[in-house]
Amino acid sequence: MRMITGFFIIIRPLNCLITFIVIIVSGLICTNDNHISIKLLLAGLVGFIITAAGNSINDIIDVDIDRINRPHRPLPSLRLTLKQAWVLFLLLVTTSLVLSLFINLFAFLIVLLSNALLILYSLSIKRVPVFGNIVISFLTAYAFIFGGMVVENVNGAFIPAVFAFLINLIREVIKDMEDTKGDKLAGVNTLPIKYGINASKYFVLVVSSILFLFSFVPFLFHIYEIEFFLIIMIIVNPLLVYVVKLLFEDVSKQNLGKVSALLKLNMIFGLIAIYIGK
Repeated sequence: MRMITGFFIIIRPLNCLITFIVIIVSGLICTNDNHISIKLLLAGLVGFIITAAGNSINDIIDVDIDRINRPHRPLPSLRLTLKQAWVLFLLLVTTSLVLSLFINLFAFLIVLLSNALLILYSLSIKRVPVFGNIVISFLTAYAFIFGGMVVENVNGAFIPAVFAFLINLIREVIKDMEDTKGDKLAGVNTLPIKYGINASKYFVLVVSSILFLFSFVPFLFHIYEIEFFLIIMIIVNPLLVYVVKLLFEDVSKQNLGKVSALLKLNMIFGLIAIYIGK
């Protein structure tokens, strides 16, 4: 039972579920009906599994860092052994590749590339300031492209992908700020470590401002309907401003965790806005 709980926690099921929903919603946004095809459902499942694999390899590589930053995680707390985590990771990667073949060959190549990037990210890319954040944000945004590809309308996924990229870039930097202590001891050279917390806060402010301004584009160019604009202006943008305010007021680990959670919630509201206003 302890091992099963460890497997469940290490994959971060909420993050996996968000990826699943993103791919499904992206496919629906890029079509004129609300029909969820078998291929789209399968693509969502593949995205769920890839995210689980990425979370698993990240915990495996970062086990020493997590002993400081997140001692409650399955590996530092010994709910899972490294061998068990590796078996889970390999099983997830293999499953994602096999299932992608049932979509099409292009989907298989995308899944192969995504898995390779996640491994490289965990091994080395995440230790490069900003570039690591950009790579993981790109992969998150690519889930929208994947959904659009499955329904043969990649262009329709562009706007949601840009939103996803920007908000995830903000969240990745904030997570690096939260993990500064452990990352510094492990020699991980993130943006907050190399340039400082203040520079990181202003980086978040700049990207948040770009995201805020970009949120007007789909409505101004009549890409989405008024419902999109209303949800963005009433919920998404005010929450984004509140997040930045919290960040500048308090950079304690507890508050940064709260800010990160609020950004994840804002992603969900953004998805709702895009789907309703399509």
